Amino acid sequence: MTLYKYEDIASEADGLLLPVTAVELEALQNGQPLVQPQIDKQLQLMLDNQTFRVKQGSSAAIATLGLLPQQYVVVVVVEQAAGGWREAFAQAAGKLKSLKLSSIAIDISSPAIAAALQAIGEKQALKAAIEGLQLALYERQVSKKEQQSAVELQRISFVLNDEQLARQADYAQAVAEAEHIVESVKLARDLTNMPGNDLTPERLAFYAEELAQKLELDIEVLDEWSCAEEQMGGLLAVGQGSVNPPRMIIIHYEGNANSSEKWGLVGKGITFDTGGISLKPAAGMEDMISDMGGAAAVLGAIHAIASLKVKANVVAVIPTAENMPSDRALKPGDVIRTMSGHTVEVVNTDAEGRLVLADGLTSAIKRGATKLIDVATLTGAVLVALGTEATGAVSNNDELMNQVIAASEKSGERVWQLPAYAEYKQLIASDVADMKNSGGRHAGSITAGLFLANFVEDKPWVHLDIAGTAYINRARRWEPKGATGVMARTLYELIAEKDR
Repeated sequence: MTLYKYEDIASEADGLLLPVTAVELEALQNGQPLVQPQIDKQLQLMLDNQTFRVKQGSSAAIATLGLLPQQYVVVVVVEQAAGGWREAFAQAAGKLKSLKLSSIAIDISSPAIAAALQAIGEKQALKAAIEGLQLALYERQVSKKEQQSAVELQRISFVLNDEQLARQADYAQAVAEAEHIVESVKLARDLTNMPGNDLTPERLAFYAEELAQKLELDIEVLDEWSCAEEQMGGLLAVGQGSVNPPRMIIIHYEGNANSSEKWGLVGKGITFDTGGISLKPAAGMEDMISDMGGAAAVLGAIHAIASLKVKANVVAVIPTAENMPSDRALKPGDVIRTMSGHTVEVVNTDAEGRLVLADGLTSAIKRGATKLIDVATLTGAVLVALGTEATGAVSNNDELMNQVIAASEKSGERVWQLPAYAEYKQLIASDVADMKNSGGRHAGSITAGLFLANFVEDKPWVHLDIAGTAYINRARRWEPKGATGVMARTLYELIAEKDR
């Protein structure tokens, strides 16, 4: 567990992390002191040869050689926006990782930085900074016979001025919130990165039970027999081809007894997706361990919400299954009946996520959800439309959609709303059932979302398609290669906003 301490002297730290503004660097070039004369001279040389720039997120590491109590000073340029602090500290994390520092002191005491913090909002900026730093330092767990041991950042302290020391409690609150959020995202990343032979539906349910026990939350885990009793035809149909049977996981968080509102968070939990009988191409199929990224995001969000005791009521629902081809598997042309009573013609067994989410949405409503958010690695089409830079969204409610977008702006996780015109529904019309599970290639992300709209029973609802953002092949900003844990922080910000 990372230990955060607040003190005006941080001489025991291995490194000094110094956020600076563009104005401070311009003053340095005009002869104003910044850190220490010799170190200032080195910074000026780096600015002159452009190995360090007056640019948001630009960072420089300098060995102090005994000039300061710390071994290294890392200077990073920040701008006046909380998101800028998150990104800048994520960039600085790369320098800290390469230097293998086990403890750092963050100096935010200068007049320019103190003023910048107050202009943004001190708590918001510090929270974003710690998120960016710690999430960028995340290391994926690997299974290797021999692996190099990494030095982990164990301690972070702050250098504060006298006025800041008087508001130390506010800083402590901001950093404690960031710490819980970081742990929640790490949980989501670790689960998503697990290989499919380790994370079956039953094992995912086990991890959910461990989490619920830790947080003292009520949990239901419905096995295949209980799912059959509740007529969860969508979940059972997808899972019937695998030797590992499906599970429906439902976690209850009651944080506001005076409210009748209850958030329903539904996360797609396909622990491995071969496509079923509509088999996927072999190339890249190993990345389908990430097809439970929506479930991971929901578990991460409920971890943050419960850990920070947010005043809200939440039911988290995770329909989980393996989508496998076998003699028992769901076939194209099959007609299934979902928990809601709707019938679905299956035209593509690789469009399985919407089938399990249909029963997940109905389960959330039956347990009192008054507004719904579903998160799913649902379509390759969203990757074609938006790439890996944004999560696609479909909604039936402008107010809730705007709240989600506002939350995403706070978290730095981009969300882009897709149109949901009624004409698109014609693409999933069926001659033999209430609807079919795929409308083809055109508007694929939209028709997938509109398929789910049939199961929300007019409740305010937002669908988040994270197929492009949940698992990436190259590290960026605070997101590592592999699982990103995307939307865990946005869901937390969305629900916690009501508590502020």
